[in-house]
Amino acid sequence: MIIVGLTGSIGMGKTTTARFFADEGIPVNDADAVVHDLYRSDAVEPVEREFPGSTKDGAVDRQELSRQLASRPDGFKRLEAIVHPLVREREHQFLDRQKEAGADIVVLDIPLLFESGRVNAMDTIVVVTSDPDIQRERVLARPAMTEEKFQLILSRQTPDREKRQKADFLVDTSNGMDAARARVQAIIKSLRAGILSEKTDA
Repeated sequence: MIIVGLTGSIGMGKTTTARFFADEGIPVNDADAVVHDLYRSDAVEPVEREFPGSTKDGAVDRQELSRQLASRPDGFKRLEAIVHPLVREREHQFLDRQKEAGADIVVLDIPLLFESGRVNAMDTIVVVTSDPDIQRERVLARPAMTEEKFQLILSRQTPDREKRQKADFLVDTSNGMDAARARVQAIIKSLRAGILSEKTDA
């Protein structure tokens, strides 16, 4: 079973790219979706203990948690120490299920793949990229997004250029989603042919 690590900076089109893999019948484990679920279940108690007042009605209040994180320099590391082990546990369960089901390829959609040191756990890495101006336009169009928030998120992410250099495959969404879908289909074909990497000029 080939484990594909899918990553990309905010606004690059990673979520859409993950859906293209799923559309082709490839099982996808979405780390963000797992975190959302954990914020309504296993993570609630430890997050409240570490960040008092950050939960409401039995779930993590993401807005209040973000407010607390912005005012505490060590907040992200403390949050990650709680959440990452829980995410990994769900990830292992996903991989076990897919292996048992006989999947030949699976995708682990991990936004902070490089930042969390997970590279060696992957058989191949697909990086989703885009023109910086398109990225900026997409992100600032999101509800409640501000320039300050955008810059804070970028400061926590490995720069796109570095990601591109470390990629085995690139999906550039600058040319539209039809081209990106065709690119995903080509990557799947390569993987099934035993090609786990291709050289990039990035």
